[in-house]
Amino acid sequence: MNTSKSIIITLAAAGLFWAGCSSSEAPKEPGKKAVAPVAPAVPTTFKLTKGSLHTELKVPSELTAYRAVDIYAKVNSYVKSLTVDVGSEVKKGQVLATLEAPELVQQLAAAQSKYKAQQAIYEQSNATYERVLDASKTPGTISKNDVDIASAKRNSDLAQMEAAKADYEATSTIAQYLVIRAPFDGVISVRNVNLGAYIGPAGKGSELPIFTLQEQTHLRLVIEVPEAYKSFIKLNDMVKFTVKAFPDQVFSAKIARRAGVMDKTLRSEHIELDVTNNDGKLSPGMVAEAVIGLDAGANAFVVPKFAVVNSTEGVFMIEDSANIAKRVPVRLGRLTDSLAEVFGNGLKESASYLTKGSEEIKNGASVSQ
Repeated sequence: MNTSKSIIITLAAAGLFWAGCSSSEAPKEPGKKAVAPVAPAVPTTFKLTKGSLHTELKVPSELTAYRAVDIYAKVNSYVKSLTVDVGSEVKKGQVLATLEAPELVQQLAAAQSKYKAQQAIYEQSNATYERVLDASKTPGTISKNDVDIASAKRNSDLAQMEAAKADYEATSTIAQYLVIRAPFDGVISVRNVNLGAYIGPAGKGSELPIFTLQEQTHLRLVIEVPEAYKSFIKLNDMVKFTVKAFPDQVFSAKIARRAGVMDKTLRSEHIELDVTNNDGKLSPGMVAEAVIGLDAGANAFVVPKFAVVNSTEGVFMIEDSANIAKRVPVRLGRLTDSLAEVFGNGLKESASYLTKGSEEIKNGASVSQ
């Protein structure tokens, strides 16, 4: 019995010992500190102010000749000589080709002969009138009726002479069309005829122009600007552009002309820039990429990009109104990597708005939570 009681007492003591060991704190690992609980981040805010936002619009564009013309023959004729070819640089008034038209030469000779004949008839009738007029000054020699007849004959011959002269000058002008001259300085880009070819203003031989002349030292850069960016475009604004032929070189020019109306098909405004091309690097027909700087001045609210929430419930920003969230509907304008242009009647200048909005923040929620 005594032995049994001793065993029971020993086991009970051991149980109490182990229970005391398990209830004590485990020893901390040396060199480590206890980690304090992290407080939830307080949302950051910013004051709403107006500012200017600089963005760039990249649009495809095209280089064209400042002046270009298709040159046709004005009379039915044959090509007698060609003095230029494709690639020829010509000056204003330079002879490009001469034509021949035997029928026109005969018409000119006939018109000239008729004019000279009528001139002689007029000179004779005018002399007769002068003699009759002088004789009529002596009373009883020439009747007044004879003077009137001589005057009428002279006036009739004068009118016929003037008509013959006009016909001769018109034929002479047409004959000048047999010499084709350059209307301005430029480069011949197309030649469609050869020596001896029949050409004319209508019918066979007039389907294609004799030459196409383009001014290439002065070009136009043609750009179609979308309607949304019309208000940012101003005359004399500098525009940069690049072409595929010289990808590492940036060219620039100023806006010289703008249509002022929207194209009904593209809903864009046609603008043109004058490009100086004295070195001949650029060519008409090149496709360019134009970069237009868009600056509207400090007349819009500019905010951090992530302050604007675009959700299924709409586009809005969150105002911090005494630590209470208030959703304010906005309209987005231009965007950059970090900023956004916003508009809205509910926006208040100098009010506080969340720098990073979220659709999880509802109206009336505490902003500090």
